[in-house]
Amino acid sequence: MSTVTINIKTDAQEQFVDITDRVQQAIKEIGAVDGVCTIFSPHTTAGLTINEHADPAVAHDIISFLHDAVSEDRAWTHAEGNSPAHVKASLLGSSVVVVVKRGRLYLGTWQGIFFCEFDGPRTRRVWLAFTPSA
Repeated sequence: MSTVTINIKTDAQEQFVDITDRVQQAIKEIGAVDGVCTIFSPHTTAGLTINEHADPAVAHDIISFLHDAVSEDRAWTHAEGNSPAHVKASLLGSSVVVVVKRGRLYLGTWQGIFFCEFDGPRTRRVWLAFTPSA
């Protein structure tokens, strides 16, 4: 198994960062051909998702929905004040898995991989683990 770290600098409290090209570049650099790539966020206030990356309005709509669904005004018990970020990250999840075929991420036409920041701006990272086919 090959592993890679990708560093991400976010510049807003809530932001979706399209990391598809960076993941593809990492796949190329390690010489991956066929297998699966697991992308993992080691953060509790950020997540990962695969969704449409052709129209930035989709990411905006998801952020807007999560903002409405997870109220900042609720009586949260976590003392740091970032409970909504923890909940949003939990709803999206901390990892995605993508098939790699002939050295390319095997995504749908409109799909992209997004790092989802909910407690920024910060410097973050994601870990990639490539497992080759048997």
